Amino acid sequence: MTRVTNLATDAQPLECVDLPVPEPSTGEIRIRVSVCAVCHTELDEIEGRSPPPCYPMVPGHQVVGVVDERGKGAKRHRIGARVGVAWIYAACGRCEWCRRGEENLCADFLATGRDVNGGYAEYMVVPERYAYPIPAALSDAQAAPLLCAGAIGYRSLRLTGLANGQALGLTGFGASAHLVLKMVRHHYPDTPVLVFARSERERQFALELGASWAGDTTQRPPQRLQAIIDTTPVWKPVVEALADLLPGGRLVINAIRKEAADQDCLLELDYPRHLWMEKEIKSVANVTRSDITDFLRLAARIPLLPEHQIYPFADANLALAELKRGDVRGAKVLVMKGSGVAD
Repeated sequence: MTRVTNLATDAQPLECVDLPVPEPSTGEIRIRVSVCAVCHTELDEIEGRSPPPCYPMVPGHQVVGVVDERGKGAKRHRIGARVGVAWIYAACGRCEWCRRGEENLCADFLATGRDVNGGYAEYMVVPERYAYPIPAALSDAQAAPLLCAGAIGYRSLRLTGLANGQALGLTGFGASAHLVLKMVRHHYPDTPVLVFARSERERQFALELGASWAGDTTQRPPQRLQAIIDTTPVWKPVVEALADLLPGGRLVINAIRKEAADQDCLLELDYPRHLWMEKEIKSVANVTRSDITDFLRLAARIPLLPEHQIYPFADANLALAELKRGDVRGAKVLVMKGSGVAD
């Protein structure tokens, strides 16, 4: 469970406690968790930038496990079925956005592990409509990062409007961006992918996965880009990216928030250089159920397998500390004791 803290000064932000095993209500299922991938959003929750409505809270929103109990009326998933839970825990189902299949924009959107208890636990409950069958082609540890990092990357890539052969930029190269690069290599074989990252380790990783160029955030690339996906929590890469777009290009910001401390860079916006020539900026808000369903099918078909590191559940604080330091190669996945997951 978590509380407001700062990982720069507190190396143990999560406290392990015993909680009652939750009981599923009407329309809900209970999941015995086997793995839960770690997301940068957990740092935002822990450090108060995207805080839960109350504390303590069980974080975690890239969850894979098996159904072990069903509430009244829950029939969608059989007992023993392997399912996943993502960032979207529930939405109202009645508003204009929900009726259009855009429940990611619902005012009553509830986030797993932020608004309700998530998957850093042995058991969790979730409305059955927001649990997703895991394809047999994916192991638990492979599937977990796909539920957020992969699905939000999939949505971001669609929002670029990219066509095969048009150049794509990726700013930041963590769990989501590395999966976008793998998707592009499969769907857009003639598209060059250029990666901007502060870390030399991340740049080298991008080149290993097939990026055509990798440089620092402030470097000018060898060509201008039709689209750029920004996955960073700061403002400076946004300004830098705008300067690298072609006329009519689109910047897609895949981030739940931006750090206020970096806002001074907005004063550096130069209209002719950064925004002129019909450039666009589009944000990504959450994911929909169809994003997750469609993406899991796609990932199994390719197959799209994330690079990942395994951590025992007891080492959750270590995984978060490494994420905070930028010690990342793909995704980090927590494994529950006794789950049998070892890959």
